[in-house]
Amino acid sequence: MCMGLGCNAVGVTGCRIIDSKRERLIAILTNAFMPCNGKFPTLIALISMFLVSSSGFGERAVGAAILALLLMVSIFATLLFSWGLSKTLLRGEASSFSLELPPYRTPEVGRVILRSICDRTVFVLGRAVAVAAPTGLILWILANLRVGDASVLQAAACWFDPIGRFFGMDGVILLSFLLAIPANEIVIPVMMMAYTSGSSLMEYASLGELKGIFLENGWSTMTALCVLIFMLFHFPCSTTLMTVKKETGKTRFAVLAALLPTAFGAILCLLVVFFFKILA
Repeated sequence: MCMGLGCNAVGVTGCRIIDSKRERLIAILTNAFMPCNGKFPTLIALISMFLVSSSGFGERAVGAAILALLLMVSIFATLLFSWGLSKTLLRGEASSFSLELPPYRTPEVGRVILRSICDRTVFVLGRAVAVAAPTGLILWILANLRVGDASVLQAAACWFDPIGRFFGMDGVILLSFLLAIPANEIVIPVMMMAYTSGSSLMEYASLGELKGIFLENGWSTMTALCVLIFMLFHFPCSTTLMTVKKETGKTRFAVLAALLPTAFGAILCLLVVFFFKILA
């Protein structure tokens, strides 16, 4: 779970330390409930723009508390779904755990670096590049190929709009999550490309500028909360899904690892929409 805060793909490979096959599978399937490093910039930006009114020390403390609360929700969801899987699809006897500390030996720096590079860094980066390159090409084509007066990207966003509105978002937001499957970091750049009719991924100059673009396109506090929740709980990146398939040997487990957090996030978004409708 803690390794998942850095990268869910690394968290999944870290599950190899678990001896029990059943419990290792539970840990793999629930690792995506922990927000990876790629989600934190978006979470912090949304909290700063919509849930914190100023940049004073007190407001920053409130923002930090909100982020800590979101992490606690992630931990609770991970444990809840782990318990649920152990009682349903992956029933079985809980295994005992004992940890014996081996004699201390001085690490061999060269071997540690070599194994880290070959077994982890190159392995993960290779899978990321295998998906990122074609996805970048697809994004460019969608943004530059036009159907009438709109790009294919905008046309697709219009098609997804009813579904997005149902979950308290819009078509651009939902499509951005789908297109950002190679890396969670590009969710907001894809949104900006669609909102501003850009031809390439864009970076924002400031949070004020970004908030202005969102407000111009119909965002509200409810929209921001739903995006915040769905950013916290949605399908993991393609590298993580490929890693799940490799570690388990089954495509269906990779599909399940994507469906579990996405379904939970969608349900929470529906609850937020219902709550705002009651207030209205």
